[in-house]
Amino acid sequence: MTGASLARFAIGWAADVTAFALPQRCPGCGDAAKPSRLLCAACLTRIPRLSTPLCARCMAAGHDPAPCARHTGYGVFAAWLYDDRAAALVQAFKYAERPALASALGDSLAAAVPRAWLRPDLVLEVPLHPARERERGYNQAALLADALADTLAVPRWPGALLRTRATSPQARLGGEARRRNLAGAFAARHPERLAGRRILLVDDVLTTGATLEACLDVLADSGAIAAGVTLAWAQ
Repeated sequence: MTGASLARFAIGWAADVTAFALPQRCPGCGDAAKPSRLLCAACLTRIPRLSTPLCARCMAAGHDPAPCARHTGYGVFAAWLYDDRAAALVQAFKYAERPALASALGDSLAAAVPRAWLRPDLVLEVPLHPARERERGYNQAALLADALADTLAVPRWPGALLRTRATSPQARLGGEARRRNLAGAFAARHPERLAGRRILLVDDVLTTGATLEACLDVLADSGAIAAGVTLAWAQ
């Protein structure tokens, strides 16, 4: 076991012991909450839901992201609007080494998917660069994709998309800078196997739409029929 792996193990072990010894408090209201969900049931239901799809291409271009008939293959279904409760959950899941939270989020993701998309051929994840995944210890989008695929009982293909080069952290960049940062950063491992497939592509948070647009570009070039699914939209 490497030093980094040992450190992650120790942190995870300490968190498990703390969760066993002390009841977890919901960051939204302070009431008791299950460690597997972080938020209590009441706060989870209070996160605003999003009832309409968004267009990743229009959003990435800085236009109104309302459903768009011009950009077929760039629709995104987001489960929530990104409020303080959603932020607490996403931050814990993504940065506080709480990957187990993903297993409880499959239902929320599935609820965002319209009936016409409930039986896709494949569920894929937005990939992390291998160096960043090693640093974090997991790809949060892959764990969410696993949860969605399990909930929908549909096939999952891990690693079908690749991040071919490291990019600057997206959080520090504006919309157009994000698009430039991601240009050519993704590729399909076996594009011929994606042709004609209906695919749901999963990520954690939709911000400017640039990441999903870049990945959906690759799927469109591969001949797939795709849509994105995210846990939240940070307006």
